[in-house]
Amino acid sequence: MLLLLSAVLGAPIAFLAFLFVSLQHELQHAVWTDLPEAVGYTQPPWWWPLPALLLAGLILVPIVTRFPGGGGHRPVDGLGGPPLGPEALPGVVLAALATLPLGVVLGPEAPLMALGSGLALLAFGAVKRSAHPKAGLVLAMSGSTTAISTIFGGPLVAVVMIVEAAGLAGTQLFVLLLPCLLASGVGALVFTGFGRWTGFSTGGLSLPSVPADTTPDAGDFLWGVPVAVLIAVIVLYAHRIGTVTARWTSLRTGPRTVACAVAVGVLIAAYALITGRSPTEAALSGQAMLGTLAADPGAWPVAALLVLVVCKALAWGIALGGLRGGPIFPAVLLGAAMGVACSGLPGLGVTAGLALGMVTATAVVTRLPVTSAVLAALLLGPDASNQMPLIAICSVVGFVTAHLLEGVGRRRGVSREPGAAPEAGAATSP
Repeated sequence: MLLLLSAVLGAPIAFLAFLFVSLQHELQHAVWTDLPEAVGYTQPPWWWPLPALLLAGLILVPIVTRFPGGGGHRPVDGLGGPPLGPEALPGVVLAALATLPLGVVLGPEAPLMALGSGLALLAFGAVKRSAHPKAGLVLAMSGSTTAISTIFGGPLVAVVMIVEAAGLAGTQLFVLLLPCLLASGVGALVFTGFGRWTGFSTGGLSLPSVPADTTPDAGDFLWGVPVAVLIAVIVLYAHRIGTVTARWTSLRTGPRTVACAVAVGVLIAAYALITGRSPTEAALSGQAMLGTLAADPGAWPVAALLVLVVCKALAWGIALGGLRGGPIFPAVLLGAAMGVACSGLPGLGVTAGLALGMVTATAVVTRLPVTSAVLAALLLGPDASNQMPLIAICSVVGFVTAHLLEGVGRRRGVSREPGAAPEAGAATSP
């Protein structure tokens, strides 16, 4: 019965998720491409993020303070937490569609998961949920997996993430895994078909082209491991900014939410002022920028990459604690930018730097090393085979580094847990 319900729900949830991400992508293009061109700019001027992020903060305040569910879970808490019921869907959708396109440095993955689980629970019904709570949780997970597959390009990464985060074994694994896999597989047919039919883009995480593949050598590993440690430290401490910001915004939420949005805008504008480049590169989730960086990493001066890392990491940290969205995609771009910036080190190749950067940052922010390795391998495509040893090692290095640093922080009285478990609350992060 669970498999039948998952298959039936997979198609409509995928269709609505496709509409959601397509609309979000079109609004983003309108704000950062069409509107600047309409007022006479070839690219957004350096000050463009300031009014855009101020508007995002003003829109978000009533959603966070008055709507059921507060517009979704705080991104600093990861993708975990109890499933949001159908009553929270208006706030989640409005917060994502009204603020993410304005330049909030967060991804659409958390709102998508909330959308999928909320729709599944809505279809299941409150009476049935109270009579069969475990079945409700599994269907909520199936809905989340179906929705998030839209931006991961298919069901594989989403289902691996479910398996790894849940930490289940035996028959329980199949009770959760099979409905998720079936629903997201059915959903993949829907959003792929509608994408080709309508011509709309979901803006999913992908690398249309990557640097020339080379077999890793001793230099890649000698530099790769310490670079992975450095990336893990930077991503972890940027995430800790989110923890501090979350505590700060828990009091006087309204004005402090606006202050967070404005601070994000100032950091994006600072990147544009310092580098003379478009503020679009530092704004948004980083999905499009990741493809641009991978396609031509040589076009980026190392100084510009370092400024991007500093400004985007600070903006991401503030957004994690004060705004709404997903935490993963900006971290992937941060890792990729740091890896490419370090690729000029003697013996470290560009492809190796890109691969280790993506997998390390993802492992730190999700605490799911296997999922991180699978995602990096799928992004690199045919070029992943030679990079797999480095990907596997750096995934573990990022995971272990983050846990060691957290252990030090706990001994000093600082506690933080990313909470990468999926939204249905069926499990916690390992």
